[in-house]
Amino acid sequence: MSTSAVQGWGLRPATSEDVEAMAELRAVAMRPDLERLGRYDEHRVRQRLRDSYTPEHTSVVQADGVLAGCVALRPFEDGWWLEHFYLAPQLRGRGIGTAVLAGLLARTDAEGVPVRLDVLQGSAARGLYERHGFTVEREDPVDVFMVRRPGTGASVRRRWHPRAGGSGQGAQPGYPSAP
Repeated sequence: MSTSAVQGWGLRPATSEDVEAMAELRAVAMRPDLERLGRYDEHRVRQRLRDSYTPEHTSVVQADGVLAGCVALRPFEDGWWLEHFYLAPQLRGRGIGTAVLAGLLARTDAEGVPVRLDVLQGSAARGLYERHGFTVEREDPVDVFMVRRPGTGASVRRRWHPRAGGSGQGAQPGYPSAP
C-alpha cells in the first residue's frame, strides 16, 4: 500500500490467519505512545494482541486491497468493549477511523448499550473517542478508561452508512458480529 491517496477501503470479518499481521500493525501503531510512556517491549506489544485475539469479534480494515487496520468489539458486562482499534500510520487523518468508529457506534446505539474502552495516556486517539461521545470513567498512570452511553456523540448527528461515499468508498459492512 502506498502512502498516496487511498482508492478505496472497506471492512471484512477477521480470520485466524490475520493475527500476525494485526500483531505487527499493533506494534507499529502503538510504538510512539508506548515509548513515550517508557512501556515499549518488542515482544509484549505483539503478544498482548495474540493473547486476546478473537476473530469472531474482530474486523479488518482493508485499504487498496491490503490489511490497513483492525477493530474488535466484544461483549462486556452490560454492553461492548472496543479494543484493538489500529490504523496504519500513513492512513491516519483521512477519515477512515472516524467512519469505522461511527459505524460501530450506530450499531451499539441501535442496541441501546454502552461501549467501553481504554486508551493510553496522551494518545491522540483519545480526541477521536471524545468527539464521538466517550467520557472518562477512571484513569491510572498508563491508561484512560472511557465509556460512551447510547445516543451520545457525533454518530447520532451524522449517521455513517457503509456504502456512502467519502473516505469509505465502497466500504462493505463488516462489523464484528454479536455472540
